[in-house]
Amino acid sequence: MDISVLGGLVVRENGVSIAPTAPKPRQVLALLAFNADQVVSVPMLSEELWGARPPRSAKATLQTYVLQLRELIASALLHDPAGAAPRTAKDVLVTAPGGYLLKTANADSDVHEFERLAGLGYRSMDAGDYTAAARQLREALALWKGDVLTDVQTGPQLAREARRLEESRLCALDQRIEAELRIGRHRELLGELSALVSRYPTHEALHGQFMVALHRSGRRSEALETYQRLRRTLVRDLGLEPSPGIRKLQRSLLMTGPEPVAHTAVAAAHGVERRVHAG
Repeated sequence: MDISVLGGLVVRENGVSIAPTAPKPRQVLALLAFNADQVVSVPMLSEELWGARPPRSAKATLQTYVLQLRELIASALLHDPAGAAPRTAKDVLVTAPGGYLLKTANADSDVHEFERLAGLGYRSMDAGDYTAAARQLREALALWKGDVLTDVQTGPQLAREARRLEESRLCALDQRIEAELRIGRHRELLGELSALVSRYPTHEALHGQFMVALHRSGRRSEALETYQRLRRTLVRDLGLEPSPGIRKLQRSLLMTGPEPVAHTAVAAAHGVERRVHAG
């Protein structure tokens, strides 16, 4: 089974889509796919679909959605390669004590691949191999085709999963940019960082990296204005002053003069506290 959630929902068995178009069954499949090969309880599914006040018919309605999914799975199973062990839809979407389980037989999952590649990138960063880290983290981030589950309505369970993955994406993005700054790609990063600080106006680490890239590109006044803009936004929106790390970076830029910023200032940017709020 192939599962993709980093963008729209795609779930395929034998290369055939088993994702329904109706919103509620699609939501059920998304939650089962996120928890592939684990039992998802009926209360968990009910909360996802209807929140804290499910209708009296919730259990029967959920069973109807499961039957609809099994019909799609049964059609996909007809495409099993010759010689494969016969399976039924109930073997794939299993009724378990207290809930349901999507049995994937070691699914190819974009989330698992993203986490694998990001982990390799983090280990390369720790080892000081910034070229490898940048490559591995770029590969991880390339798996994202948009926001998580862009074509699925989300209840509380899926919303939590989406937030967790967005945090993981931002962490990988931050580390990839850090690696590329370390290998001198500051000019190539300017356009991307300009867009990112607009999207995340209180994300201090991204602003710090943008300041370093600007200063290294000979744009010291713009780097310092980036700090002032960040400070105004933090004070206005969160009632906070910039963290010690970003203030240290500003002082370093003030003291270095117009020449490219030294590695000590880059280190200050990388030590900035992460305060993330989407704009």
